[in-house]
Amino acid sequence: MTSEGDAGRRRVRVLIVDDHPLFRMGLSLALTAEGFDVVGEAGDGEQAVQVARATGAELVVMDVRMPGSDGIEACAQLTSQAGGPVVVMLTTYDEPGVVRSARHAGAKAFLSKETAPKELARTLRRVVEEPDHDWMPQVALPELTPREAEALELLGQGFSNKAIAKAMGVSPETVKDHLERVFAKLDVRDRLTAVKRANELGLLRRP
Repeated sequence: MTSEGDAGRRRVRVLIVDDHPLFRMGLSLALTAEGFDVVGEAGDGEQAVQVARATGAELVVMDVRMPGSDGIEACAQLTSQAGGPVVVMLTTYDEPGVVRSARHAGAKAFLSKETAPKELARTLRRVVEEPDHDWMPQVALPELTPREAEALELLGQGFSNKAIAKAMGVSPETVKDHLERVFAKLDVRDRLTAVKRANELGLLRRP
């Protein structure tokens, strides 16, 4: 599946997945110049899965948000089978919730599109050579109690304090106390901002 480059470098077989053709072209040229074998390109998650399997790519460099099946869905499909490729997310989206979703989907690294080509190439090689190392960024999350998390989830679904109290079997005053502690842990001051922040952190089951 791989060959040796002119300088003895292992030529990793890579698939590039992004919905912008010009970005794919530029990344392909950059990685080829750094000794990678670009074996295919894809413009969405569904196509990525098909091309990865058809080409035997061992590394998939993929954006997160694309039309149709996105990068997170495609990553989960590709990493769910034994012997699947190493998947690295290369994106402009760095919200903690997105990072967490990528980790759960099996991505090995989460990199910025602003990374310089040589640095990107070095990192990709290291990820392929050391796939068991944790290359994903660490996401600090607020520690909510089970009741606080429940109140936040119901808040995210649009429930009023009174409705939350009924659903949880507590008084509205208790709900107010729960939410005040949640707001403090999320560093927000109101309900709408709390829901927005919780979505960014991936704390809500129903965003």
